[in-house]
Amino acid sequence: MHARLVRSAAALAVAAAGTLTWAPAASAEPTEPTPSASAAAETPAPEAGSVEITTKDTAGDALPGAVFLLLDSAGQEAGRGTTDAQGKLTFSDLAPGVYRLKETASGSPLHEVVADQDVIVTPGATTRLTITDPFKAAKVLLQAKDDKTGKLLPGATVNVGTGTSTLLTLTTGVKGTASGELPMSSRRTQFWVKEIKAPAGYDLYKQTKTFTAGPGDPVTVTVTNAKTTIDPKPEPSGKPTHTPTDTPSSAGKPNSGAGGATPSASGSDTPEPDFSTAAAPVGDSTPRKPTGALAHTGADTTPWLIGAAVVLVAGGGGALAMARRSRTDSLTDDSTDS
Repeated sequence: MHARLVRSAAALAVAAAGTLTWAPAASAEPTEPTPSASAAAETPAPEAGSVEITTKDTAGDALPGAVFLLLDSAGQEAGRGTTDAQGKLTFSDLAPGVYRLKETASGSPLHEVVADQDVIVTPGATTRLTITDPFKAAKVLLQAKDDKTGKLLPGATVNVGTGTSTLLTLTTGVKGTASGELPMSSRRTQFWVKEIKAPAGYDLYKQTKTFTAGPGDPVTVTVTNAKTTIDPKPEPSGKPTHTPTDTPSSAGKPNSGAGGATPSASGSDTPEPDFSTAAAPVGDSTPRKPTGALAHTGADTTPWLIGAAVVLVAGGGGALAMARRSRTDSLTDDSTDS
């Protein structure tokens, strides 16, 4: 451009002077070439990756309509989408790095959304995730009642479960009720209820109840308890329950001192014994104690003492008669010899 201006000026000068005069032309220095925009494209960019999501519930069924949000490491939205009829969703053309995945809606009134999680995207690869949305828990209300009055009772404890597993334990409070959430694993589940502790003053409800619930269903469970029956205590009769027994006395045995004395044979006017009186057998003056009977008291030995006395008198009389006979025989012998 500068060269053209110089040439034009020289031509004007020649025309004005009317003579042809040579003038050196000004030359411009060549400029340095500028790098082209294609030079930046020569550096290869990292290959993009993708994230593929499959959504289902705990029963294994696909969940269409679930909504997800993908955030990059700076917290900026990198993608948003909804699962299709097969429960699938794909985020494409993602720069490698760590992302945050959020489920904002499950697409079903029976399911809960899952917690947020991190996703790592690698160059040229597809990261596949399986998201399992849980069923909503059933709402359980427990009531314990008096079986006669229907009064709500505190202090009743029950277990709630399915199959052989206990899933929930509830104890009624001061108002006689308790509540809790029962986890669900399918769209319809049968549960059992078993009381393990009765309210104070009531018998345990021994029957096992069953009920069926679905995700998010409100359920009321009622157990009834009967009052504990208390047996009345027997009234005292006022009569002694034990009869005292007298201590056995030694009076039943005959006195050896009196029984051992032998009457003297002297004197002819000793009365003859009366054998008409009944007496115990001679030689057995000791009374025998009946087997299995109670101990004898002192009053029971009187007949035995009387019998023993009679025996002694009879023995003494016999000895006296023999002595008199012996004396008579002696006198007779003396008279014969003279």
